[in-house]
Amino acid sequence: MTANPNARWRIPAALLSSAVLFYFGTGLAPIAALTWLAPFPVLLLSTRVGGWTATGTAFGAFLLSTANMWAYQAHSGDEPLWPFGAAIDVGMSLVFTFAVWLFWALVRRRRTLLASLAAPAAWTALLYLIATSNPMGMMGSLANDQGDAPLVLQTASWAGMWGVEFLVLLPACAVAAMCAPGASRLRTGVVAAVIVALSLGGGALRLSGTGGPTVRMAAITQNAGYHWGPELGTARGRALVQDYLDQISAMPDGVQLVVLPEAAFSAEEEWPAALVEPMRRAAKARGAAIVVGFEYYDRPGKHNYDYALAFPADGSAPARYLKHHDLVSPPGRDLVFVPGAKAPTGLVICGDTTFASPSRDYAAAGSRILAIPAELAVPPGSNDEGGWQHTRNALLRGVESGQSIALSDANGSLMLSDGYGRVLGEARTGGPAPFTSVVADVPAGPGQTFHTRFGDWFAWLTLAMTVAGLIFTRLRPTTRPAPAADTSDTRTTTGS
Repeated sequence: MTANPNARWRIPAALLSSAVLFYFGTGLAPIAALTWLAPFPVLLLSTRVGGWTATGTAFGAFLLSTANMWAYQAHSGDEPLWPFGAAIDVGMSLVFTFAVWLFWALVRRRRTLLASLAAPAAWTALLYLIATSNPMGMMGSLANDQGDAPLVLQTASWAGMWGVEFLVLLPACAVAAMCAPGASRLRTGVVAAVIVALSLGGGALRLSGTGGPTVRMAAITQNAGYHWGPELGTARGRALVQDYLDQISAMPDGVQLVVLPEAAFSAEEEWPAALVEPMRRAAKARGAAIVVGFEYYDRPGKHNYDYALAFPADGSAPARYLKHHDLVSPPGRDLVFVPGAKAPTGLVICGDTTFASPSRDYAAAGSRILAIPAELAVPPGSNDEGGWQHTRNALLRGVESGQSIALSDANGSLMLSDGYGRVLGEARTGGPAPFTSVVADVPAGPGQTFHTRFGDWFAWLTLAMTVAGLIFTRLRPTTRPAPAADTSDTRTTTGS
């Protein structure tokens, strides 16, 4: 059989093209537009080759693209390269491979429209299953990569982050499916175009909203680069309290909410007087609510508790929130609001934002702002480059639940955003100054969304679409199977 000289080049070309597009379209500093294009080369190839070639190319392309995370994972305390980082990279590559295989199998059976819908559904459904079973939740997905594209993120307000995952993959799947031999192009193109147009059009309409009352917010963190803050019983701990008080005192007039980072201090007391009393006085003097993260060590019980304290602007006793999602600390259960805030303001801590709840629960309870003390686990003295991804994950939760975000991250970034995903104030930590701070006037979020009312309904819909796609892969094609265009090598045309 005569070999097609172009056939052998298509495989490495598709692999490298998708790998490069995913490399720059995902990760710690993604170019959002490239994320939409990245799957296309591999998907287009799969319409012309056999199953083993399509899936092997898909796996290789995605795994190669995860090189954009390897340096970060090499020193990250949250996801070290071995074994957790490697497991994440391989696992995500397998999810993408499965989506491409399902696309290939349906296109081969001339199920063009179903292929264009089932492939992004399969990716979304598997990520949903992973997120709901993973004790660390989900961060760093394709929805996260759209963090600087508010128009796209509005889909999360009605379909959750799962709607954004689906939306980002849909155009590439639809166009590739229409390029397949024997494709039903008109129907596939119209359905995909309508879904994208309605999603983005609805997003544009939602972005015309103004939200609630404006609140002047501030986020502050020291630039020392720590894992947990100093013990309050030490001279260093007491000095840091005073340093923060000086920073709060120097804030511009009119600041109504100040957020400090997670575990800014540690203590062997549940209500450490060295922190509580000075912060109460500072809150009253400034007329601003102050949120502080601190770590309480229960030495006899050998537990540590990750708390956030919310000091009301009138100087009264603070409210205390215990982190809901933590692999070390005993989990909290209660929702805690900042007492006396101008707009209802809920408290969450760092890793809580890798889950839909408690952010969704706060919105249902009437919250319009989320105050988030945060801290990325990195070696002492190291400023972590994962700050953008961390803040955009919180921003995504804000859009899902219609809440503005005030986040102070000890080792990444400070961010203030409205309930529509627009960043109104941001600063990277780790500069030469002792502290980094950011101040902005932020409208309170619009409050409850369709997603907060009906939960992960769209994720369940993608599970149903995936099952439907799998069923149709076992049925006979509507006509004879679409031929593989390059039959020069049986290794590339044999089905999986």
